[in-house]
Amino acid sequence: MTIEIVTILVMTLPMLLFSVYPGLKLGDYMEEKYNIEETTKRAIVITTTIVFTLTLSSLLYYL
Repeated sequence: MTIEIVTILVMTLPMLLFSVYPGLKLGDYMEEKYNIEETTKRAIVITTTIVFTLTLSSLLYYL
């Protein structure tokens, strides 16, 4: 169980290359559409990047 979690977390490092772009695009979209502040935009970008990275790594590991 713990080796699976460690493997997924290790796989997240290369996945960061692929998941930064969707986070940036979502942050820009939210800023334009809902006129949010810069700090909120940064939080959205970071959260989206982390969630997308963990999702990609998990799918890659389990499929």
